Amino acid sequence: MIRSRSPRPLLNLVVTALMLAASLAASPRPTVAAPKVETYKLTNGMDVVVIPDHRAPVVTHMIWYRVGAADEPKGVSGIAHFLEHLMFKSTDKIPMGEFSKIVAKLGGQDNAFTGQDVTSYFQRIAKEKLRTVMEMEADRMVNLRLTEKEVLTERDVIIEERRSRIENNPNAILDEQMDAALYTNHPYGIPVIGWQEEMAKLSQKDALDFYKRYYAPNNAILVVAGDVTGAEVEALAAEIYGKVPANPATLRDPRPQEPAPRAARRVMLSDPRAGKASLHRDYVVPSYTTAAPGEAEAIDLMMKVAADGATSRLYRALVVEQGVASSAGGGYDGAALDGGKLSFYAVAADDVPLDKIESAMDAVLSDIAKNGVTEKELERAKNSYTAEYIYENDNQSNLARRYGWGLATGRTIEQIETWPEAIGKVTADEVKKAAQTYLDIRRSVTGILTPTPATADAGAARPAPAAPLPANRS
Repeated sequence: MIRSRSPRPLLNLVVTALMLAASLAASPRPTVAAPKVETYKLTNGMDVVVIPDHRAPVVTHMIWYRVGAADEPKGVSGIAHFLEHLMFKSTDKIPMGEFSKIVAKLGGQDNAFTGQDVTSYFQRIAKEKLRTVMEMEADRMVNLRLTEKEVLTERDVIIEERRSRIENNPNAILDEQMDAALYTNHPYGIPVIGWQEEMAKLSQKDALDFYKRYYAPNNAILVVAGDVTGAEVEALAAEIYGKVPANPATLRDPRPQEPAPRAARRVMLSDPRAGKASLHRDYVVPSYTTAAPGEAEAIDLMMKVAADGATSRLYRALVVEQGVASSAGGGYDGAALDGGKLSFYAVAADDVPLDKIESAMDAVLSDIAKNGVTEKELERAKNSYTAEYIYENDNQSNLARRYGWGLATGRTIEQIETWPEAIGKVTADEVKKAAQTYLDIRRSVTGILTPTPATADAGAARPAPAAPLPANRS
């Protein structure tokens, strides 16, 4: 499991980003130089992306499969994430459970994650060990071995993971139920980790069928960032991955699409572990892949002004000015293949009823839809995003993830690299139009989370859950 950053370096990153945003605010927004990315396609259909970074003799090696939880057959929810776990078992060359141990002995780190649209495996390793991890990844792309015992043992692991991450977390339960109500037809309404009743029935055959269908080079993107050249990676990839045969049956089936929303929905959950009462609101909206040109950028900036951080409209109105909430915020999940989601939340201050908080939230969103945002707010949001993008360029793993996720969800290299320019072109009128179009209550699900009466005064206010993360292997 990849270790998180220590608090002190993280604080330094935040301070640096804030200083950069402040300097951008005082001067015209600069042109953001994109990394010198090289791309190739192997004869078996595998896409290759190389991001040279010669500051240290280290590389990040990632394999992205164009398949995720939203591609699962009906009745076997969780199989994409389950297979991700099983990929660390054995092949003819690698003994059971030795994959990560080998990477660690080489001085590297590895992990994997599953999302609705993608499944990714990655290693961070010394440059001279790149060939080894390539050979290991290419091996398990086609030579995975699964015994019945291994499958049953790992099935218990993912069921326990669901208990710890979902069943023991009222916020996660509510979020899961809200997604199920938000998506009436699209598989995004099914959790990545799966429904517990279906997880308990996942079998060796389910895993192997999914593996043989989707794990193939022509359904994969190789991303290598670090102390390499395009020519070096191209030669290695052709030699190692190029030997793996393509599978013409890997293309994902068309997914059922979401009908136009016609009625607002509400989900209510009472739980003794809930801490303080909280209000949640999700809206179904386009993603960067499905939106019209410039529309996703306008939605993104609208959400930056409306709900991102202590300077946002929502936080200032509910927490600072009215004092009805102890915390408030939200965000835009726009990095998906078939559609995106807006999420807002507010945690109640002491003795404040949720209907009062909902009225206050509605007033903030209605004002943005009616009157838009100011030029000053828009410029600050653009500068903040530009600063984040520039700083992200300095992180090898973040760069690899940016290109891998973007390409796996239907974006192009040009769209990924010109994002700062696209953000910079958005006008206040376009932000207002996005708010008027998508802050429509008929597109929403409102979630109410309350503690049971016996524990209503127990526990501190819970922070709202962050944007849903892919189900990581632990």
